[in-house]
Amino acid sequence: MARYSLRIKKSARKELESIATRADRRRVVERIDSLADNPRPPGALKLSGLERYRIRQGRYRILYTIEDSVLVVHVIKVGDRKNVYQSKK
Repeated sequence: MARYSLRIKKSARKELESIATRADRRRVVERIDSLADNPRPPGALKLSGLERYRIRQGRYRILYTIEDSVLVVHVIKVGDRKNVYQSKK
């Protein structure tokens, strides 16, 4: 299976940096890195109505899209499970 390249949105990078503990941040980064090998791992859920997926890492959620034609995973949002799905208006 071909390896996907990862693209992390600038706002998602900031959200990642704002994770409170270094251990949690490391685990989330490892989970994001694993998407390059398997963008649809067990436990990944396609969000209804959107072309987005989400995976869980502890209390954090990682929202992303997949472009299979060019082998790219775009990480859109990283955040606490309480407010990661809320969109800004």
